[in-house]
Amino acid sequence: MIGYYPQQRAYADPRESFIDQHMPLSGSNYSSAEQYLEANGSSNWFDIKLEYALPWGATEAGGLVNYEIKNGLLVSAPSGGSEWNPLTTGASVLVLRQFNRYQSFEFENDKLDGAVHAIELGILYDNTDFPINPSYGSSQYLSISHDAGWLESDSQWSFINLDVSKYFSIGPSEYASQRVIALNFWTGYSPSWELEYNDNNDRRVTNSAPYNEGATLGGFYRMRGYDQNRFHDKAVIYGTAEYRYTLKANPIEDIRWLRFLHLDWFQLVGFVEAGRVAESYKTSELLSDIKYDYGVSIRAMMAGLVIRTDLAKSDEGTNVWIMVDHPF
Repeated sequence: MIGYYPQQRAYADPRESFIDQHMPLSGSNYSSAEQYLEANGSSNWFDIKLEYALPWGATEAGGLVNYEIKNGLLVSAPSGGSEWNPLTTGASVLVLRQFNRYQSFEFENDKLDGAVHAIELGILYDNTDFPINPSYGSSQYLSISHDAGWLESDSQWSFINLDVSKYFSIGPSEYASQRVIALNFWTGYSPSWELEYNDNNDRRVTNSAPYNEGATLGGFYRMRGYDQNRFHDKAVIYGTAEYRYTLKANPIEDIRWLRFLHLDWFQLVGFVEAGRVAESYKTSELLSDIKYDYGVSIRAMMAGLVIRTDLAKSDEGTNVWIMVDHPF
């Protein structure tokens, strides 16, 4: 993706600047929503991902799993969820990703820019019945990312990530073909992240992931009531719960000129989220002054993809996000 954006925003401080000791770092948990950089600039990225399905469980016979669906719901055998055993159920996948980003902020008398050239190595165990739209089971993803300061990268950093989801089916009802409670927990830690101080005890962050990588909250995946990448720090904790109610009724099913959408169902969702970033991975810090938001969502299965529109409210405002896939 190569793009140039007007009024590009980053809740971050210039990397070389020391911040007054009495002022919170931009993007930290106690920072103001008015602490950001904004200017026209480029945002270009290029990712390469290799996934290897391990030869056991649902992928014992091959790397692909076939699913048969009717009206957007699974009718063939599920790939997982009946028990937690990677050797017999679910899919275990090794992930290798090389990702790159260049971003610039072109102010009237100055220009800030930076690049990322990093590698992520992870392992996923997806033990859900139907990964596109899970109704029961669980998934776990553990990974580590590292940027060694290659090429244009001017910082070395590392980040460890754990993402866990659990799904409970409570069955159909008079008006719903499927009702699901979905839970997600995410946490991460950057061992390379450090604070450097000058003679005035002012500080700046070194060896950290950029504001849009690593321990980051806010946007269309996590903490949807806040701006994109609103919070970031050394450590992060996040949890959410969703109630997904898939309607039996499909008001556009018989509208001939809309059949090209291949729309199988509509889904109503209510959700709550809580999260916190911090300068250390301490329970006393991560579990105090937690940020919260809540919202509703309308989702649809179109041509085998879940499309969602989320409306979320927090203490900093209300956001609307339009995105592909469930957030987890």
